[in-house]
Amino acid sequence: MAAPSSGSIKLGLLLAAVSFVIGVLLYAQSIVHKLQDRERTMAELLASAIANTASAPLGGDYTFLLEHIFTAVDFPLIISDAHNVPGTPYPKQIRNIALDSTMTTEQQKAFLMDKIAAYDAKHTPFPITWTDSASHTTMVLNYIHYGDSQLITQLQFLPSVEIAIGALFILVGYIGFSYIKRSEQSSIWAGMARETAHQLGTPLSSILGWTELLADTLADNPDGMDTVQELRNDLDRLEKIAARFNKIGSKPELTLSSVNAEVHRVVRYIERRIPTMNKSVAITLREQCDAHVALNAELFDWVLENLLKNALDAIESKGSIEITIGEKDGSVFIDVSDTGKGIEQRRRKDVFRPGYSTKRRGWGLGLSLSKRIVEDYHKGKIFVKSSTPGKGTTFRIQLTNSYKNGFGVFKTMLRYQK
Repeated sequence: MAAPSSGSIKLGLLLAAVSFVIGVLLYAQSIVHKLQDRERTMAELLASAIANTASAPLGGDYTFLLEHIFTAVDFPLIISDAHNVPGTPYPKQIRNIALDSTMTTEQQKAFLMDKIAAYDAKHTPFPITWTDSASHTTMVLNYIHYGDSQLITQLQFLPSVEIAIGALFILVGYIGFSYIKRSEQSSIWAGMARETAHQLGTPLSSILGWTELLADTLADNPDGMDTVQELRNDLDRLEKIAARFNKIGSKPELTLSSVNAEVHRVVRYIERRIPTMNKSVAITLREQCDAHVALNAELFDWVLENLLKNALDAIESKGSIEITIGEKDGSVFIDVSDTGKGIEQRRRKDVFRPGYSTKRRGWGLGLSLSKRIVEDYHKGKIFVKSSTPGKGTTFRIQLTNSYKNGFGVFKTMLRYQK
């Protein structure tokens, strides 16, 4: 049975979180609606009680209502006349409303009128009516205007708080999950790389021995010795590749090196292989400074090779590649520009993603490994500086002017050519 993919796990967690938030929201809203119904019922009962008392044959006594029932109300309430003007004295006609005693009577009236307008916009006021027993006519004496209690107000904000807390937990969980996933992927790739290097070691040693034996046999044959030398060159190349893979996943040793010399070596290697690609590509090197930085030569050469190979792949048949070494704001930069097909704006971030490739062959790991080598091992930056579809692309490697490793601090030494 296949294990669920990380995308399925993330989707499942997201759906579970959304379901939880919706459930909490609906539950909180149901409680709010029940409390609002309760308060509405209380306001309606109060209005009915006052109306019944007023309609009593001998007139009603409001003392019990005002001292016992009215004071038991726990939500804001205002009793007004038939024209929605708050009754006087104000303190006896309101409940659960803070009235500033320093206000004038007109200011208090205006304040309560604003409250009445706000309450009526949300809840329909209840009329207090009086019925004439003789004529059986009914008239409105007062209105009861009411708002939501403090408990309802707090409950209305509760879903927002819960959603914010839930979103925070989802974000933290997502970041943590992504970090664990990246760490696991990094460990897997590092393990595969080092195992590959280990597996290459045995046959390389054997082939090296056979090459030396072949050299002894063909010592008097110049053509044969040329072939042996080419075999040695390829073996040296394979040993360098194995050494590169062996360094993935471990902390590489950085030594103060000439950036210009490293670029020259890689350019010479690539130039020798251009004719085999059936392409006409000229590589130009512009050295604006003689830079020395702390590098791991084997890994750094790998980055340069990846950039140059990508540049060659981007050029259909004829074009040029320009490499610029310079200094800006205390940092050394290396620009690799080609006249290839370019990269679309929306694809620029994807080029460093593992598995992304526009070529029919390959795993799409070259630029991903290059990014790790530059940023994780050399504490620098690598990015697409510019690109225009149909015209070309410029990649930039930027190395800071100091690096720390187990042997101390290495600083960039820039010596400008006069």
